[in-house]
Amino acid sequence: MATLGSRWLLSILLVIVPKCFAPAPPASPSLPECSIPCDEKNCEHIRCKWDSRLDPEIPTHYSLHWKSANSEQVYGINGTSTSGTIDREDYIHGELRVWVQAKNQHGSAKSQAALFNTADIIKLPPPTVSSVSDQDSLEFSWNSTCAEHEDLSLGQCEVQYRTEAEQVWREDKDVLHGSYTVDSPQPGTVYEFQVRCSCNRGLMSDWSAIHRIRSTETAPDGELDVWRDCGISQKISDCVVTWKKLPISQARGLILGYEVRLSYNNGAPVLVNMSTAEPKGRLACEEMQCHFTSPLKDVASVSVSAYNARGATKPSYLALPTPGEQKNEQAIRLVMNEENLTVSWDPPAQLSDNLKEYVVQYKQAGCPPGQGFGWIKVNKSQTTGIFEGRYKKYTAYQVSLFTVSNSRKVHHLPPVIGYSVQGTPSRGPSFEVSSIGDTYVTLSWESIPLSEQNGVILYYQIVLESGADRHNVLYNVSVSPQHDSQTFKLLHLSPGQEYKVRIRAVTLAGPGKNKTAEFKTKDHEPFAHLIAVVLGIILLAVICVLCILYSACREENKVWCLSVSLTKVPDARNSHIFRHMKHQINDSLAWICIPVNEPHPKISLLEVVEKSSGPDGLTRIAVGDGCSQVDCQDDRREEAVTEECQRTDHRGREEYSKMVDSDEEGDREASWSSSEGYEKHFMPTAMEVLEG
Repeated sequence: MATLGSRWLLSILLVIVPKCFAPAPPASPSLPECSIPCDEKNCEHIRCKWDSRLDPEIPTHYSLHWKSANSEQVYGINGTSTSGTIDREDYIHGELRVWVQAKNQHGSAKSQAALFNTADIIKLPPPTVSSVSDQDSLEFSWNSTCAEHEDLSLGQCEVQYRTEAEQVWREDKDVLHGSYTVDSPQPGTVYEFQVRCSCNRGLMSDWSAIHRIRSTETAPDGELDVWRDCGISQKISDCVVTWKKLPISQARGLILGYEVRLSYNNGAPVLVNMSTAEPKGRLACEEMQCHFTSPLKDVASVSVSAYNARGATKPSYLALPTPGEQKNEQAIRLVMNEENLTVSWDPPAQLSDNLKEYVVQYKQAGCPPGQGFGWIKVNKSQTTGIFEGRYKKYTAYQVSLFTVSNSRKVHHLPPVIGYSVQGTPSRGPSFEVSSIGDTYVTLSWESIPLSEQNGVILYYQIVLESGADRHNVLYNVSVSPQHDSQTFKLLHLSPGQEYKVRIRAVTLAGPGKNKTAEFKTKDHEPFAHLIAVVLGIILLAVICVLCILYSACREENKVWCLSVSLTKVPDARNSHIFRHMKHQINDSLAWICIPVNEPHPKISLLEVVEKSSGPDGLTRIAVGDGCSQVDCQDDRREEAVTEECQRTDHRGREEYSKMVDSDEEGDREASWSSSEGYEKHFMPTAMEVLEG
């Protein structure tokens, strides 16, 4: 059953489908529209036109047919696919019936018939136009040709007009007179007029040719919208003054030129008069803007005014930025596509009364001054600016926000880069291996030029490939917007190893093209760290030795000074304290001259030293224990610690021999006796006092 059903369905399709796609007769043409065009004297042929609905794949023949209302005879002529002409000798004035027939190899079709009186399809030529203008009105007048034909009089007319800058016509119908007046036209503005008329019978004429007339000029009104184009760098030395052309309502005539007045920091004002007729020079104008090509370097103030044949505008002063001042308060936000750019920002924390307005601008990267640049001025109560235009794909636009005070001081906020559509960077950053060690290298690179970034760079990717095992390591390095160059250090590398490194920038659309470099780390130096440690130890030891020598020299100087200046003071080195310390000091420290463990030893026993001459003529010194000076000196040499101690003052040794210290209370009597000997030896006698 399934097989029989399928065969039955296939048979039906074979019958129906060829009929659906079989060639058909042509479509019926539209209803013909006919008229009798007239010149200044005669009205003769009938011209008809229609829509053919032609099939371009099938050749089709068209013919125009007609007959009089009181006759059954049909006339016909061959025509084109859209029009046909009935000669004057082939028809009779009165009512006519007209239709169109289309025919091809598959059949024929005809349009509906148009029924009209030949007197009602007369179409006279357009009127002749003239005009008169004054300061308060603009009058437009014309002459119709209806009076030149018998039995015809002027009927109604239609007028349309517009300014030269407008695209849409303003129409006024049912004008019965041969003139039209525009009250209070814009001064110095070019107006375009057209008119068409009909007679008391017949069709409306075609529109006359466009007639242009300029209204009377007056002095321009208002001020120019002046700003500055500093490119991407925003340096004042790169800035040029730019302004928007006056709208027609303010120009009030043909602008003949501009005057730029400059005041420099070290000179008198300079007035520059530039005519719009100059083909080239210091004035350059685009469709909506003009700019002064000389940079504003060393300029203190600048103003611009426009003039026509009747007068000039008031000077418009450019607000110059305050050097070195940049605010970081407001954050700029962008919403951008190919048709619109919307900029918004946060209002300041405290709205200053001195704030006049905001200025929002954009600059296309890579464009010369005056091109790819626009700005708008926004009231201080608003925080949004909208630009309309065409913004290129993969092209950087720098958007900046400025605050302008009533005193024309300008503060610049940090700019933001925006893209209508983002792409991947067209090339990688230029980089180099700046330093190489045994286990590290340092990479440095310059940022990609803004015109080649094609999108906002989010970060850089560094791919490190080892030459031995082809092992790849990926690093993501964040972008530093404040710097044009960046560095990155690769650590934990193998000594003497070859590596390949690739770097690329990544935007929202993905990574861009790579830049590649190869390098080889230095061979390992096994003693490098050991040498550094040894040198450090040696340096530390030298410093310690110098400190010890410095301290020893200071103590030596003190001892020497005491021995020289205090000749009457007992020398502590002759005390018994040092005799007892001799047995306690290690031999390795025998170079110490003076012990410092007890800076103020207690003097409790002093023996009197007496001089006497021996039989051999030598002077001998008698001490308490009965030994001679020579013998005592021999003992002291044996007990001395260093050779330095032997060079003490001999004059002090001749004055006294030694002192004996004791901490025991039982030696108090001996101390008193020694004290009396000390006074006896060192204190002056009564005779010496009296003699003094």
